[in-house]
Amino acid sequence: MREVQFETLVKAVRDIIVHCGTVLPKDAYEALQRAYNDEKSEVSREVLRQLLENADIAKAEARPLCQDTGLAVFFVKVGEDVKLVGGTFRDAINKGTEQGYKDAYLRASTCEPFSRANLKDKVGYNLPAIIHFDLVPGDKIDIEYAAKGGGSENVSRATVLAPAAGKEGVLKFVKQVISDAGPNPCPPIIVGVGIGGTFEKAAMSSKHALFREIGTTNDDEEMKEFEKQILTELNKLGIGAMGMGGTQTVLAVHIESNPCHIASLPVSVNVQCHSSRHTHIVI
Repeated sequence: MREVQFETLVKAVRDIIVHCGTVLPKDAYEALQRAYNDEKSEVSREVLRQLLENADIAKAEARPLCQDTGLAVFFVKVGEDVKLVGGTFRDAINKGTEQGYKDAYLRASTCEPFSRANLKDKVGYNLPAIIHFDLVPGDKIDIEYAAKGGGSENVSRATVLAPAAGKEGVLKFVKQVISDAGPNPCPPIIVGVGIGGTFEKAAMSSKHALFREIGTTNDDEEMKEFEKQILTELNKLGIGAMGMGGTQTVLAVHIESNPCHIASLPVSVNVQCHSSRHTHIVI
């Protein structure tokens, strides 16, 4: 049994939050550069230039990439042969989250659903983190983290289609979601699509799909081609960077598919803004 100290996990979480809050990941930065090079609209090209400049300034001056610093979302795989000494996994991640958001001067965004009272004094600074745990073989702690802003989360949708809808129905639903979203999620965006499973499994899969490195391809050949098809159709919508019109509305489409019940076809679309702050570490 491998032992990991509580404070080791706290520091690791704190560090990735500070880094992601101020440094746009390489895959997202390069995707914006490609979009800038490929954009046909001069107006949207200028917007993309400014987004890249913003990323450069944030990195150089260690300042937040965006005023919406998001909620902290984690997918954590805990090895069956690792033991955390000194506290629980959830407490360590929450403590690291609070430290990271404070140390990087990131906005505290969690609040009560109806009173809208900020929870920084009652629960903790930008707490609780959204944590999805999975128990796996091995003695490692595998952590995927992303900051999820309200603008992109607000336009995300899930539904359950009739099985006969097939790929055409999935494509139609995804196009409608992104068309309805328009400029609100701050495009160019990354689109996560969860297909199959149950209602909640599809939603979880669409969120997790956003953590995949931009530019990588789906392991399944059929889903790889479907991602390309959806990406092409979404960019035909002409929404453009920050809704200014153009050819580069979506940077990538990532699909996660799962087996489902014979009588249903769950589909979920989760959207991430151009400031795709995410990372992956293993302890």
